[in-house]
Amino acid sequence: MADLAPIDDTITLAQLDLDPFPIYRRLRREAPVVRMKSVARTLLTKAEDTKYVKDNPELFSSDDPNTPMKRAFWAHTLMRKDGEEHRRERMAMAPAFAPKVIQNDWMPQYMRIAEEYVARLPRGEVVDLFGLLSGAYAARGLAILLGMEEATDDEMMEWSQALIEGAGNFGWRDEPFARADRANEAIHALLDRLQDRHRASPNNSAFSVMLNADDPIPEKQIYANIKIAIGGGINEPRDAMNTILYGLLTNPDQLAEVKRNADWDKAFEEGVRWVAPISASSRVATEDTEIRGYLIPKGDTVMTIQASANRDEDVVEDGEVFNVYRDKILHQSFGNGPHFCQGTHVARRAVGKVMLPLLFDRFPDMQIPDTSAVIWRGFGFRGPVQIPVLLK
Repeated sequence: MADLAPIDDTITLAQLDLDPFPIYRRLRREAPVVRMKSVARTLLTKAEDTKYVKDNPELFSSDDPNTPMKRAFWAHTLMRKDGEEHRRERMAMAPAFAPKVIQNDWMPQYMRIAEEYVARLPRGEVVDLFGLLSGAYAARGLAILLGMEEATDDEMMEWSQALIEGAGNFGWRDEPFARADRANEAIHALLDRLQDRHRASPNNSAFSVMLNADDPIPEKQIYANIKIAIGGGINEPRDAMNTILYGLLTNPDQLAEVKRNADWDKAFEEGVRWVAPISASSRVATEDTEIRGYLIPKGDTVMTIQASANRDEDVVEDGEVFNVYRDKILHQSFGNGPHFCQGTHVARRAVGKVMLPLLFDRFPDMQIPDTSAVIWRGFGFRGPVQIPVLLK
């Protein structure tokens, strides 16, 4: 019988929140499979292992009963389901994410919002783009895509953050759950009000296609799907955009090359590789199995660390470095297997094709006057939470 993986009782959630990358680098070298006491999970930091877990849903189930997500979202969401149950809920929203709908319905809206939001930025001043642009832009686009335009940007951003912090509340503290409860109440109240409008005039928004489906999923799960989209659909493009801006503005040679060749798509892929917006995911072993010779007992929760896999020395050279022009940009930031992120193509276009070129066109000489003023945070979800930029 194989041994259990080693235990680490020294690494804290606070350390992972502050700067997890030196920790991951050490773990990849010394303990790539480790039972971490502070997270109450077995962490996997190597790319081969994280991919293996995601690619084998019958062996590693998304149905983790110990996740704070169920408590935070008032529902057992599709993120924590497998097989047909997962597929049915995911497909309920799929028409809103069809390539033609993204291209014809959503991208013109994202372009309009981007132009409007960039136009209101003050020239020649230092501003924190986190809330003023990145978060607000992602929030407005998502509100339209979901069919809840009546929500303000501030409401969408607050709901997203509240749900994310609740879902990542592995310390099971009261306050993050209380904040998530307030978000749930407000979202449910809005969706209740919007049902008549969407039934009267069906459209391609996610809420409308789910409500008006021939064989709709239960209302509770429709609401849960919308909340999943709010939770992931703001922070991912927001954090990706801020990370890419930081990467480009601190590497002027690369920025010049990206501008010259319009390589915004490459910049996007490298940014989400370098700092994965969704850094970690949980899976439950459905039977006794082994990873790297260590026993993973049935019922054990493993945590795949995409943020670490994306910098794994076995698959990427100089992974700690932001380099748009590396030979091949390999990453697992949008997941793989059945839970591949549904909003991937929206985020790629909204950030890489729409916002970045527009922003650098208006402010070609933008700079970060003080890189120490940029604050990074997050273990489960990561990005700059403050990014003061001089708009020139």
